[in-house]
Amino acid sequence: MNQSIFQLIHQLSGTSAILDDLGIFLANYLPYLLVLGFLILVIRQKEWRRSSVIFTDGALAVILSRGIVTEVIRFFYNHPRPFDALGFTALISESGNSFPSGHMTFFFALALIVFYYNKKAGWWYFVLSAIIGLARIYVGVHWPADILGGALIGLVCGLVSHRLVKPYWRKLAPVQEAQSNI
Repeated sequence: MNQSIFQLIHQLSGTSAILDDLGIFLANYLPYLLVLGFLILVIRQKEWRRSSVIFTDGALAVILSRGIVTEVIRFFYNHPRPFDALGFTALISESGNSFPSGHMTFFFALALIVFYYNKKAGWWYFVLSAIIGLARIYVGVHWPADILGGALIGLVCGLVSHRLVKPYWRKLAPVQEAQSNI
């Protein structure tokens, strides 16, 4: 089933230069825009303590999901990328093991953190993160299971991070109320 879904999405690759360019942009460059958006969300906070808590929450979630959990799994579980397993040239270059998708662990963890602090932006982050995942299948560097597994790991790590940081956010609540009454 993993290979069938992969073929369904990836079969469009190479049929249109416009589609290929869009797939490459979404897989390789949209992630930078999401990181930039997160930094803007952090900077736009009215108080530096709020900014630091949101940044810490996001950084912890990303480090835990992409930097630790993904790497531990990849150390013990060797799963080849689709272009290696099926013998074709992907539209972008990648190396290393395929499972889980590091992009998905990173961006779903980040999306959950953004959602906790800004629901509307958080929904956009989830949608755009899913689009990145589909694009990474399209360009031939991930299997659907890599994307799904990475998304789940990212969500769990985002939840763990937020539980660790939430008490610090709660400590800011009296400060926020006092400042709004001034």
